[in-house]
Amino acid sequence: MKVAYEDVQAHYDTSNDFFGLFQDPTRTYSCAFYERDDMSLEEAQIAKIDLALGKLGLEPGMTLLDVGCGWGSVMKRAIETYDVNVVGLTLSRNQAALGQQILDEVDTERSRRVLLKGWEEFDEPVDRIVSIEAFEAWPKSKYKAFFDTCYRVMPDDGRMVLQTIMGHPLKRWPEMGIPITMTDLKFMRFIAKEIFPGGAVPCDEDVYEYAGNAGFTVAHFDEMTTHYVRTLDTWAAALEAGREKAIEATSQEVYDRYMKYLVGCSDFFQRNVSYVGQFTLTKSGQ
Repeated sequence: MKVAYEDVQAHYDTSNDFFGLFQDPTRTYSCAFYERDDMSLEEAQIAKIDLALGKLGLEPGMTLLDVGCGWGSVMKRAIETYDVNVVGLTLSRNQAALGQQILDEVDTERSRRVLLKGWEEFDEPVDRIVSIEAFEAWPKSKYKAFFDTCYRVMPDDGRMVLQTIMGHPLKRWPEMGIPITMTDLKFMRFIAKEIFPGGAVPCDEDVYEYAGNAGFTVAHFDEMTTHYVRTLDTWAAALEAGREKAIEATSQEVYDRYMKYLVGCSDFFQRNVSYVGQFTLTKSGQ
């Protein structure tokens, strides 16, 4: 099965310095969880990570696999909080290098590896799996193999948390009162072509269907859409404030493209065209 290194690197290997201008210090690049209104972005990102890790039933010495591990914030937190071994998968050279560097600085005897490879190339036994907003980076044709792989590499009591961005199927739009505009369709095309090439936006039905067919039970779902609006708005404001440095690190064209992406996505989540949430998947039905 082909692994889409080029598609992912086109986005994530832009520049670590560039992403650092709008991310919080943990370098988390996904929807935060504002457990309290007065939280900073960093606090809300840690709250999101804790929300996900808390659903996994982690115990010291277990091995946690992070599919699409980014710069390592989830793995770092898992080691510090639960004393586990971690394995991260990313297709981004920049993420792999910096993520490994960040994990190497953690004071622990546990193993921590960031592998430059896709889940399609991974076949080691692990105890738990977390995947935060990576699922939408691959096409629907890979869903079956993904869930089958996750099911196979975990023990009988295996648990997995999958956080993903979703889009309502077009058939739902009329009943939800979402008008379909040409502007929306153009923005979707822009995202697919210029921001996340090779990906597909799933819907909740896809997760239930494909995970269920693999043998998983969806034990819980947390809706997080309103939290993403605030996350995206915070990122956009930070990137705008760091405009000169952003252009210096990349180019005017890259800066403009990312501002369009962040502002446009905030609008989509605000209007419920897009939604996001965390699924807890179990093998045992518990």
